Amino acid sequence: MNSDVNYLLSLGAIRDRAQIVWQAAEAGELTHFNFHEDKLSDVADFVISVIQRDFGPDKYDTIPPHGRWQHFDVGNVPRVQKLIDEWKSNGTENLEITRRLIDLFFVSVLLDAGAGDYWRFVEAEDGKNYERSEGIALASLHMFKSLAFTDSVPGSAPSVNSNGLKNMTNEKLISGFQVSDENPMLGMDSRATLLRSLGKSLHEHPAAFGDEGRPGNLVDYMIRAAEGSSELDVLTFWEVLQTLLIPVWPKDRTTVGGIPIGDAWPLSTLQKRIDPSKPAGITADIQPFHKLTQWLTYSLMVPFQRILGMKWKNSEALTALAEYRNGGLFVDLGALSLKEEPFQRGIKASGQELPLFDASDDVIVEWRALTLSLLDRVYEIIASRLGQGVHLTMAQVLEAGTWKSGREIAAKRRPTTKSSPILIKSDGTVF
Repeated sequence: MNSDVNYLLSLGAIRDRAQIVWQAAEAGELTHFNFHEDKLSDVADFVISVIQRDFGPDKYDTIPPHGRWQHFDVGNVPRVQKLIDEWKSNGTENLEITRRLIDLFFVSVLLDAGAGDYWRFVEAEDGKNYERSEGIALASLHMFKSLAFTDSVPGSAPSVNSNGLKNMTNEKLISGFQVSDENPMLGMDSRATLLRSLGKSLHEHPAAFGDEGRPGNLVDYMIRAAEGSSELDVLTFWEVLQTLLIPVWPKDRTTVGGIPIGDAWPLSTLQKRIDPSKPAGITADIQPFHKLTQWLTYSLMVPFQRILGMKWKNSEALTALAEYRNGGLFVDLGALSLKEEPFQRGIKASGQELPLFDASDDVIVEWRALTLSLLDRVYEIIASRLGQGVHLTMAQVLEAGTWKSGREIAAKRRPTTKSSPILIKSDGTVF
């Protein structure tokens, strides 16, 4: 694999390239957006108000890191802990409990792309409707418990393995997610294809996932890599996940020399800022995000911490997440606004009051790159305003602050759909 590709697959490239887009924003040279710097303080104040409402000022240390665990517990039902308690009552040790949680979180995160504004999951136990990320979490949880992601015999403990994923049918996933003409979800075919591709890739990486291609075997791999230390390395974890996941992405995505590079896209704003007097690599105009890999990393780190008591180093290399809740926050609160030409083009595409674009559109790529840098700046403002002695990690600010704030302001502005202020055609794999 060449150096350009290795760089684009790295964590460092995500923030490096977003910083170039940020420089364009400061210079007033964005392609599709106007940046209103005076509104950043308002965004930070709104996020702080949400954090303080729910956790402050004496409960900051209880804020969980951004991750999938909380979504399973929607409605204040501790579903994950109930699973853990059940497994412990059967004599299951912590290592195997962690493996099972990694199994569950792995498939659930990869299924967690935009569901659309109308899909709901009804949980049989209480008859309540759950939507979006939490609904997807519960659907995947119930499929996991019913052994839908494994080829294990009935009555076995729930797990995930390569054979179970390779044999996932569209119909099985549609049934598990309660999808119908009356309850539509975006990108179901793509989601099923993603799981089948994941099963194949798991099988092809036995060093990390074992002969059965089990995501949970990452636990053993990372413990071996730590060589007796209780501190695990995020960068090692990232390399394993990228090696596994890049071959899983749809084949029509961006490639470099025929090699797929996942959630990374050409961006005109980067192209315009290439210095013609300096040699530029063939990838100088590509902005990487790797959003699902980062969301997966944030989510999988938690069971290692909570169940095994292990710690992580180099976690500061992870960035914020370039997705529509975080990005929508800046549009809804006025820090970003679409320029007239792309706005009208998006309105024409949607036929509605909100503009619509493909995930690969230059507008969306610029928006996501701006989201990364804007979140870094807001994080700095929040850190300065919460006072001495208070330190929140980026993962905590994402969880209790920006993501939640983006969702709340969307629900306030658009109570019927609760959608993002900019609509994205979802294929079930990007967001």
